[in-house]
Amino acid sequence: MGWGEARDKLRSWREENERRSLEVVDLWDNYLQSNIHKLGDERLLVWEQVCVAALDCNRMDVVDVCLVSLATEFPSSMRVRKLQAMKMEALEKYDEALELLDQIIKRDETNAAPRKRRVAILKAKGRIMEAIKELNEYLKKFMSDKEAWQELCELYLLEQDYAKAAFCMEELILHNPHNHLVHQRYADIKYTQGGLENMEVARAHYCLALKLNQNNMRALYGLLLAATNVSSMTKSLSAPKKKECSKLIAWASKQIRNRYEEVSGRSPECELEALSGMLGSLQITGSQSS
Repeated sequence: MGWGEARDKLRSWREENERRSLEVVDLWDNYLQSNIHKLGDERLLVWEQVCVAALDCNRMDVVDVCLVSLATEFPSSMRVRKLQAMKMEALEKYDEALELLDQIIKRDETNAAPRKRRVAILKAKGRIMEAIKELNEYLKKFMSDKEAWQELCELYLLEQDYAKAAFCMEELILHNPHNHLVHQRYADIKYTQGGLENMEVARAHYCLALKLNQNNMRALYGLLLAATNVSSMTKSLSAPKKKECSKLIAWASKQIRNRYEEVSGRSPECELEALSGMLGSLQITGSQSS
């Protein structure tokens, strides 16, 4: 491989938004560092790409080379300052990183990247409540950022604030209603909250997740448990609802057994018996918890 092929690979990964940090640094070491002058203006994008990859790989020697080169070309660039803040963050110099990020935000309040890095630093320092506050402020300005809603959900889960975590997932469902993983995650949270109403919501969204992706095993298990809990939670459950829950339990159990048979070919009887016993114990646990 020559430097031209290495350049083309890096260009392709940039266009496809692929990180590939180890490969990027390897191409830099072996082909591009000594031929950077041949890249023309593209060298600026390569320095930035290699700098981020080197931070992922903890190659501070490469980071320093890229940052010095970029700072020489653009001494007052906000993008270069953001990379410098990321270096401080990688070195666990969090206060210096936050100071740099604050400078960037003051210069350009519409720049989303430094605000997100602030949240990441606060999370790394274990200051979860401050990270939540910062992310809430961020979402007031950038309401359509799906990654931010997902991160806020995870932060609320760390604090065991399931109601607010569920709200974040509801926002994600509005943004991406056809993503089975979003419905499954929302169902997991509602199941964790407990109670008849939450269990029914969890059951409905496990069904939606399976409708969107029939191979979602977690949603299958979730549907089995949610339907079992709903059927055993109250004696006043109407006959049609009990019948519906029974059908869902039977269907989910059958699908789980079928998936195990498909994966292992002709499963030995002992494995199927163990699976049946496990499924039975899950249902018993649900009935006992009521």
